[in-house]
Amino acid sequence: MKGKTFSERVVELALTIPKGRVSTYGDIARAAGGTPITAQSITGILSKAEQNGVKGIPWHRIIYGDGRVWLNDEHKAERMRLYQQEKIKIDERGKVVDFDSIRF
Repeated sequence: MKGKTFSERVVELALTIPKGRVSTYGDIARAAGGTPITAQSITGILSKAEQNGVKGIPWHRIIYGDGRVWLNDEHKAERMRLYQQEKIKIDERGKVVDFDSIRF
């Protein structure tokens, strides 16, 4: 990943999260060479990449550091379908079950 920008590294890392696994915004930021504060920029970077034609960003596999998943009314049904398909269990509080064991 040498010679690439932070944003390019973020996109590459997000695309490598395997099915059935999750990663956090902070994990991606650190792996891309950022600091804890740069985790706040991950969604914006990935959104811009998607607008610029990057396909297949696994949004549902990128979660908060405490194991919570991001769910809103617009995307909840689709995300829950994807979690079920990938055998990622979500508890009643919206957290990934066995978070530490499936963290990538």
